[in-house]
Amino acid sequence: MKLLLVGCGNMGGALLAGWLDTGVSPGDVVGVDPAPAPAAAALGPDIVGSAKEIPAAFKPDMIIIAVKPQGIEDVVPAFSNLAAGAATLSIVAGTTIGKLSGLIGGSPAIVRAMPNTPAAIGRGISVLCANERTSATARETAGKLMSAVGEVAWVEDESLLDPVTAVSGSGPAYIFLLAECLAEAGVAAGLPGNLARQLARATVAGAGEMLHRTDTPAAALRENVTSPGGTTEAALGALMADDGMQPLLTEAIRRATERSRELAG
Repeated sequence: MKLLLVGCGNMGGALLAGWLDTGVSPGDVVGVDPAPAPAAAALGPDIVGSAKEIPAAFKPDMIIIAVKPQGIEDVVPAFSNLAAGAATLSIVAGTTIGKLSGLIGGSPAIVRAMPNTPAAIGRGISVLCANERTSATARETAGKLMSAVGEVAWVEDESLLDPVTAVSGSGPAYIFLLAECLAEAGVAAGLPGNLARQLARATVAGAGEMLHRTDTPAAALRENVTSPGGTTEAALGALMADDGMQPLLTEAIRRATERSRELAG
């Protein structure tokens, strides 16, 4: 399996590291990036500066597009000749399969993926959607490539990638904000700032790890921490009120979903 990775920045580099960890040979990957992330450049595969520098003998089975959405109109067409004989896996935010198909030309097989930033540590989750021209083999390959950096799920309806983006794509920012707010609340309650930040960071990370290690529903884990008449129940009375956390998050996801649709055009 020959892989062409277009874009070797933070996310592209994370993918590349994940592939190599799962046994992909460095000789089977060529990267393209005029300014690759140092971590990606140190991994071993050849990284060239432009499509013109790809070795003539290299014929990829899958092209992975991992660039920022700005300027994609200038990037993707440069690889259209190679895409004619390969499937394309795109992790470009807000760029639809239809737009990619138009940029590539012809009748390309395309898988669109929405990963999130914990992919950088192998703990991400990616949701994938393929067009009808994508073979079962190409779907399987795309799934394996994304599973190198975390969990994988599939949807058949591409429009669902907008709420996916709102929940998991943007979701890490919500968790980081929770840690910020928890620390600030600790300071307001009298804790020194350094201690409040340490407590918030360790608590959010530890609770997340508990979720990761068990199939127990989040609601059940919450209930296990909540003693009747105790401190947790008192705090949850505010967080679970009619104007508490749920309506705020619901509104946040609604706004992010709408913005994702706007950006996709």
